[in-house]
Amino acid sequence: MNKTPADILIVDDTPENLRLLSRMLTKQGYNVRKAISGQMALRAVKTAPPNLILLDIMMPELDGYEVCQKLKNNPQTSEIPIIFLSALDDVIDKVKAFKVGGVDYITKPFHLEEVLIRIQNQLSLQAAEKEIHLLNTQLEIRVQDRTKQLEKANAKLLEMARHDSLTGLPNRVLFMDRLKQALDYTQVNLEYTFAVMFLDCDRFKVVNDSLGHLVGDELLIAISGRLQKVLKPEDTLARLGGDEFGILQINIQDIDPAVKLANQIFKLLSYPFKLVRHEVFINASIGITLGNSKYKKPEYLLRDADTAMYQAKASGKARYHIFSPEMHIDAFERLQLETDLRRAIN
Repeated sequence: MNKTPADILIVDDTPENLRLLSRMLTKQGYNVRKAISGQMALRAVKTAPPNLILLDIMMPELDGYEVCQKLKNNPQTSEIPIIFLSALDDVIDKVKAFKVGGVDYITKPFHLEEVLIRIQNQLSLQAAEKEIHLLNTQLEIRVQDRTKQLEKANAKLLEMARHDSLTGLPNRVLFMDRLKQALDYTQVNLEYTFAVMFLDCDRFKVVNDSLGHLVGDELLIAISGRLQKVLKPEDTLARLGGDEFGILQINIQDIDPAVKLANQIFKLLSYPFKLVRHEVFINASIGITLGNSKYKKPEYLLRDADTAMYQAKASGKARYHIFSPEMHIDAFERLQLETDLRRAIN
């Protein structure tokens, strides 16, 4: 594919210089435009920015320095390379030319070969800069795409780390985080209360041992789906492990909504679970504790709900039990008694 010829603007108030340079550059295949004054040059650049400018310094009204400064101060034209062509040969003039933004300086009378090679060098530099800019842009796009991919992957990993792989429910980690959030809010609003429920499936081990773990997994998925039907969107249902589930019920005034929810769960679980190859009946024992500003750690909430659940299971299963501080004392005393007996036996 043939490259588009570079567009060069020659600015010089001497017609002979314009003709000479124009003829030479046209022979080399460049598109050449001419301006005989600084004002004309600015208008030409505004109409169609060239790839390069050959700029005389000594011109009436608006000299080359001023033209260069105006172009460099304009973001739309500041990147156009400007080569000064001047009869001024003093070092001060050359330094000023570079200070105002010139990229090169050729002294008149000039040699055509020198002008050509300097133009070629600047156009090559310009092409290289454009290529680098393009590559950098492409690299930035790649980095952004890669960053988005990593963010999505990390978000997915975080989601997996905080959710149960079998049921898709929040797991213990996420559930404890939700409990902590609820507890933190009790420090802001001392009247705020919520309920924590610990649910353990009765006879689940029998199903697992008799029908196999695949059926057990199928049953857990079905149980989680059924439990979600009676919860409000703002509540949290989590699988804590095995056949244990946790429920966080927020925005309640007292224990009554939790008791009502427990009864709804018992009613739902009373219907048979029609699995792929089996029909299974199962129920649950539920422990309930009321969360408030007296609790300091989410672990204590789950511990007390768990204690109440074991009390419900000991009372005959398929029941709920509400935690009271006496239960914790009784559990501690039983543990102490068992420890003392073992020590005595040993």
